[in-house]
Amino acid sequence: MDEKTRCFGDSEIYIDYHDNEWGRPVHDDNRLFEMLILEGAQAGLSWITVLKKREAYREAFDGFDPHKVAAYDNTKIETLMANAGIIRNRLKINAAIINAKLFLQIIEQHGSFNDFIWGYVNHEPITGHWESFKDMPLTTAVSDKISTDLKKMGFKFVGSTIIYSFMQAVGMVNDHLKTCCVFEEIVKRKSSLCRIC
Repeated sequence: MDEKTRCFGDSEIYIDYHDNEWGRPVHDDNRLFEMLILEGAQAGLSWITVLKKREAYREAFDGFDPHKVAAYDNTKIETLMANAGIIRNRLKINAAIINAKLFLQIIEQHGSFNDFIWGYVNHEPITGHWESFKDMPLTTAVSDKISTDLKKMGFKFVGSTIIYSFMQAVGMVNDHLKTCCVFEEIVKRKSSLCRIC
């Protein structure tokens, strides 16, 4: 294991996620859907538990294709409930199907889920400047707003804490600690993109 300073990561899978995904802007609808479902699946559990099951989730949920997930029926639900590779929680599985249908409605209305969700941060990542995780919020006014709006639409497992974790995961927020080896790289990439725009 290298000696880089990281926010978190005590295993290869966690370090890879930290270094290459967490806090990096995601603009692909399928990946945004994946993270929305996985963050909901995490509720009450640790993120490392979900990460370890991620590949099984991708296989079980047809690569997180929202069109396919939206079409799941009771037979598919029972198949998922019997799948030891994922978190077998009926409420969370049903929520994924409901959320897929609503996700597609947003795409129809806004052109993409990406345009819709990134609009809440004016299409630009928010940079945190935290010295430690103790200083970091669990929710913000923005996550509260997104959570409220999604709940009104009928989305499930989208409380403000889950949504803030989602925002961190897809780079709407860069909450890498200031001492982290990835923090400056993401800040510089954001500045470069702003100059191009």
